[in-house]
Amino acid sequence: MTADAGKPAANALDGRVVLVSGAAGGLGSVAATACARAGATVVLLGRKLPKLNRLYDAIAAEGPEPLLYPLDLEGATPDDYAELAKRLEAELGRLDGVLHCAANFRGLTPLLQSDPAAFARAIHVNLTAPWWLSQACLPLLAKADDAALVFVLDDRERVGKANWGGYGIAQHGLESLVAMLHAELANTRVRVAGLQPGPMRTALRAMAYVEEDDRTARAPEAYAQACVTLLSAAGADHRGQVWAPRP
Repeated sequence: MTADAGKPAANALDGRVVLVSGAAGGLGSVAATACARAGATVVLLGRKLPKLNRLYDAIAAEGPEPLLYPLDLEGATPDDYAELAKRLEAELGRLDGVLHCAANFRGLTPLLQSDPAAFARAIHVNLTAPWWLSQACLPLLAKADDAALVFVLDDRERVGKANWGGYGIAQHGLESLVAMLHAELANTRVRVAGLQPGPMRTALRAMAYVEEDDRTARAPEAYAQACVTLLSAAGADHRGQVWAPRP
């Protein structure tokens, strides 16, 4: 579904706790900052501690103090995610939203030439790990009056073409996960949605496109407010959908 991104209210996430995976990445960092500016206490989850520390300092300087949670999705187990949910409940008392921004892509490679370990890693980080994290957080999310589970998706048509490997296959699976979870949680207080941003100038995209020839990509900041919208009460309008906003 394509629609204008619009701008949520300045305090759209006031009092909410939001976890952002891949918080050190291109979209994750600007989305986390936008969530904090909208009033949320943000849990910064990622594997690059120096970048997370810098983001923590920037957010703490202008919004509610965030919570730093270093975790590598590639090596984390279901028990690690269960421990994360347990800590969030103990330290923050609630969880109102999860925004999945973490992604793994190492470049365009034909399937026949792909390294088996790299293929498995792409499937795990881009599909299995987001589900394990969601599964661990759902009992806590279910206690909120209005909770959101948001998955950032790539353009399925684009990454379903040649050479996108495990990453492309995982993106198709992730969209199916959104639809399936929505069907299963439709009568609960947990909303499920997908966000499909347009092309963004990020390190991930640079693995597939030469920057000087990539004239369609925009800065990730163009989609930060769409993340806030889906995590806020206004996200109910996009429940069960994959939203492709136009900045």
